Amino acid sequence: AFAAARPGVTFRSIHEAAMQVIAARTAQWGLLPVTAEEALAADTGGQHRRYMVHGTSHHLGIDVHDCAQARREMYYDGILQPGMVFTIEPGLYFQIDDLTVPEELRGIGVRIEDDVLMTVEGPVNLSAGIPRTADEVEAWIARLAR
Repeated sequence: AFAAARPGVTFRSIHEAAMQVIAARTAQWGLLPVTAEEALAADTGGQHRRYMVHGTSHHLGIDVHDCAQARREMYYDGILQPGMVFTIEPGLYFQIDDLTVPEELRGIGVRIEDDVLMTVEGPVNLSAGIPRTADEVEAWIARLAR
């Protein structure tokens, strides 16, 4: 998704890039009944969407998550411009009762939000310094508890 983010492209292109990765990985892991290419087919695909049912990005600022203001032309069809601040946050969610995933994965969901500033040169990850792995997060929390 970061590779797809640049001035002049739509939020849709970021989402499509993320969905290509989601489809490829879930197919590679044997979770899809079809290939990644088939899952990405506009008319007959979508099987990978079972595990990521949300969009990849939204604006940040005063109207964040303001559904009354969330117009398609501003979001999915919105064009990235320098100065915009938004998220890139694809995720995977395996429902606790989903028999299409191995038992040890059921009930697990992961979505890491990156906050991004679009510049003329491309995206700047404003959240790059935040802990990401479980070990990093636990160590950070332990330092805060001292």
